[in-house]
Amino acid sequence: MSISIIGAGAFGTALAVALAQNGPVTLWARDADHVREMQKTGRNSQRLAGVALPENVSVTAEIGRALAPDVILLAIPMQQTAGFLEQHRTALAGKLLVSCSKGIDLATLRGPTALIEEICPKATPAILTGPSFAADIARGLPTALTLACANGEAGSALQAQLSTPVLRLYRSTDPKGAELGGALKNVIAIAAGVVIGAGLGDSARAALITRGFAEMTRLAERFGGKAETLAGLSGLGDLVLTCTSEQSRNFRFGATLGRGEIFDPSITVEGAATAKAVSAIALKHAIEMPIAHMVSALVDQKITVDAAVSALMSRPLKEE
Repeated sequence: MSISIIGAGAFGTALAVALAQNGPVTLWARDADHVREMQKTGRNSQRLAGVALPENVSVTAEIGRALAPDVILLAIPMQQTAGFLEQHRTALAGKLLVSCSKGIDLATLRGPTALIEEICPKATPAILTGPSFAADIARGLPTALTLACANGEAGSALQAQLSTPVLRLYRSTDPKGAELGGALKNVIAIAAGVVIGAGLGDSARAALITRGFAEMTRLAERFGGKAETLAGLSGLGDLVLTCTSEQSRNFRFGATLGRGEIFDPSITVEGAATAKAVSAIALKHAIEMPIAHMVSALVDQKITVDAAVSALMSRPLKEE
């Protein structure tokens, strides 16, 4: 059975390369010139340099062709997801839609599976998330991810279809916990980058990761996610990876903030938008999330790095 991947960014391209081991893959990109370049060179040099596309990866800009398969992976930025679903809701009816985005929609404060449920109620939503970098997946390095779908039968079918010898998927029926883990870890990764960029050291980063994980779990449980999901690949696993590697865009963005430098505006940093959404949710529901609030304020330039660190360090001492 063929699959389609919407979005030819680094992660979408990497998934296409990996999943081509299992059968034909259609990779859709919006830009026709970008598509022609990939078709000509057999590579996506703009997004994932140095990786050749397998012969059974078919690159297209024709959306009708891309939406034909029953299984469609949505590898587009979180803030573009709602618009895409709205535009193509008729064609997406009855499909298995697997979101590969990590974030929260700023307009609705919803995660990807909730958006799918609301906009495309006749589709079956799932989310693929966890500790992974596009370059590692494309190179065939061992990677483990969470495949979360409330429909157990559909989840099992997707797990079988999307797993490869080196891409190992663990099934979950808790998409809420999985998507919140993937979204919230980006916010903490920005904070971890700020800590390192500001020269505060690895000990401070370890403390921040620990307290950040507590914030992630607190919010996820409040909205129906399971603590054990957050303690798995889609939460703690992804958190550790993105808070400790320069490959993480969110970590690099935070490190740039910590050094007082300007980050490349052409690079999508999902955690920046997510921090704003999470801060709004936490305030509305009286959920204690001081790190998320500080990251949101830093992103909006409402507070300096020194002031943010001082505010966090001056919080009341209490039991862990």
